[in-house]
Amino acid sequence: MTAQPVSGAALNPRLQEIVDDFGSVPDKDRLQLLLEFSQELPALPERYAAHRDRMEPVPECQTPLFLAVEVEPDEIVRLFFDAPAESPTTRGFASILHAGLDGLDADEVLATPAEFSSQLGLADLVSPLRLRGMAAMLARIKRQVRDQRATR
Repeated sequence: MTAQPVSGAALNPRLQEIVDDFGSVPDKDRLQLLLEFSQELPALPERYAAHRDRMEPVPECQTPLFLAVEVEPDEIVRLFFDAPAESPTTRGFASILHAGLDGLDADEVLATPAEFSSQLGLADLVSPLRLRGMAAMLARIKRQVRDQRATR
């Protein structure tokens, strides 16, 4: 199954590049690409590594995943994820979101289509539950961005 475009909002250029990368490889190589993303997830800064209680759990993920979102005064969004090394699918999804959204303006993050993960062409390769986990990560990121903006 090839990655299919989703109607509606366009992806930011970084997410579009990731979608294009997944769409350019055969199905059998998409899991390898996801594994490569999992190995690129940045380590947590000390303020979160030592204080997981400052991070939000994402129970929809099949393995423990925690995230934190910071909206800087200039509206730049910073993302932080904690997922076990032995959970490459979850780490891969977190890394895709990090690569595609970290450092963007809050409006760009909020404009990310909720269903963008369907464009990665992974529906036949990973369980629907795992894909729902990625969608839940994005939903929580967007909620945290909105919440932080509202408290300014």
